[in-house]
Amino acid sequence: MSSRNASIVLSALSFTWPDGTPALSGISGSFTSGRTGLVGANGSGKSTLLRLMAGELTPTSGTVTVTGAVGYLPQSLTWHDSTTVADLLGVASILDAIRAVEAGDVDERHFDTIGDDWDIEARSAEQLRPLGFTADDLGRHVGQLSGGEVMLIAIAGLRVRRLPITLLDEPTNNLDRQAKRMLVQLLDTWPGPLVVVSHDLELLDHMDQTAELYGGSLTVFGGPYSEWKQKLELDQAAAAHAADAAAHAVKAERRLRAEAESKLAKRSKTAKTANENKRASKIVMNGQVSRAENSAAKLRATRHDRLDAALTSRNDAAERVRPEQKISLQLPDPAVGASRRIVELRGTNRTIAIQGPERVALVGPNGIGKSTLLENLVFGRDAEPGRASGVLHTDRVGYLSQRLAGLDDAETAIENIRSVAPTTPDSQVRNQLGRLLIKGDNVGRPVSTLSGGERFRVALARLLLADPPAQLLMLDEPTNNLDLVSVDQLVDALNGYRGALLLVNHDDHFLARLGLTATLALDADGRLSDLTL
Repeated sequence: MSSRNASIVLSALSFTWPDGTPALSGISGSFTSGRTGLVGANGSGKSTLLRLMAGELTPTSGTVTVTGAVGYLPQSLTWHDSTTVADLLGVASILDAIRAVEAGDVDERHFDTIGDDWDIEARSAEQLRPLGFTADDLGRHVGQLSGGEVMLIAIAGLRVRRLPITLLDEPTNNLDRQAKRMLVQLLDTWPGPLVVVSHDLELLDHMDQTAELYGGSLTVFGGPYSEWKQKLELDQAAAAHAADAAAHAVKAERRLRAEAESKLAKRSKTAKTANENKRASKIVMNGQVSRAENSAAKLRATRHDRLDAALTSRNDAAERVRPEQKISLQLPDPAVGASRRIVELRGTNRTIAIQGPERVALVGPNGIGKSTLLENLVFGRDAEPGRASGVLHTDRVGYLSQRLAGLDDAETAIENIRSVAPTTPDSQVRNQLGRLLIKGDNVGRPVSTLSGGERFRVALARLLLADPPAQLLMLDEPTNNLDLVSVDQLVDALNGYRGALLLVNHDDHFLARLGLTATLALDADGRLSDLTL
């Protein structure tokens, strides 16, 4: 089928996990053409929706109608030592069948496997060339490749196989800068419907439209992420203004209702006094009482209806205002003097020191040892010959690995914080966790039951709320697997920290918001260079 006619249509789609946990409810919408960036908070159901559209999961109710074959790549690819580039592209069986026919084997099953794909090797070479590979690499084992190269080749395979519809789940995770640029170039000319779940702003701004999963609904905006975000902010400002106006209207109606009741009470008292003094005949008096009661009933009904209308308007307006997601922490001063040497990074060519509350990003291609350098610093290990090393000049270090190591999943958020701040009162810990948007029952739940974003914020709280406070924070790819709101929250939290910061990250948009002092590049030979000079 031509990708031009391919589509996915969702109708009242719902899905519940076997343990009874609802994931999606009543989702309707369609993906018919172009490139769509699918966004939403962690736990909103983005990955689940992709799996439903790919046919990996079956809806609990509702339907997914797919016109055309679907190519789907999950967040984590799995392969074995024997997996080849051809396997990763998804063309190994076709190539084997072509080789068999060329060798004289005319078994019908080979022709069934090949179909119309006699040119599959040439098509594979065409897609591999921009990635730095050739047809000679088709038999190469993927164990010799970096994680970024594996992801790019797998995505190229969807194009080689000419699948009309493509679904990608967080394809930029763990990609370095060069691999990200290659991916963006690859997707810029993608044919047919493409749906990409991502938190990478650069990639999302190359999409034709933006779809959001929020509050159990799927909404689609005809533009890239930055335009959608701008419109959302304008809509939210208007909604907040409308909610404020509606709240004032409720107060006004309640005041008018109170004033009306006061007037009615005075009239009733006047009528009662006149009746007691018998200023008119009984018939006249009864008529006056009846008319007064009818008038009071109408006035009360009018005021009641107007108050109900104002309350409904206020509630409707309030529902359109999204909850505040901004983090505002009050962090202790870690007492890092401007001239205090905190850590030395020793490349094979030079030594660079981080002094005082400097903020430094460490960048470079995947696989050259950035994460290993941080781990060696934390655990006091010696570097291998020809690799960069370092020395810490403080023992007050907070380290956040890519795997969020350090959390005790069986303990609650408060218990995890208490292990690094044993003398801090629970009330103060609760207050700070609340500022990190971990509130209510979530404070006392086992960390294992929290969402990915909540677990990340608990891990971040362990670093920021430690007593005594860390003088150096080292973060290794902290934005991996975070939704866009959580990335904003991480920026908020780090901008409130007054110690030294050393982080490994490939997200230029994220780094640009942290007020970096320097950006250091590490190469494969262990050399360090200062990109800010």
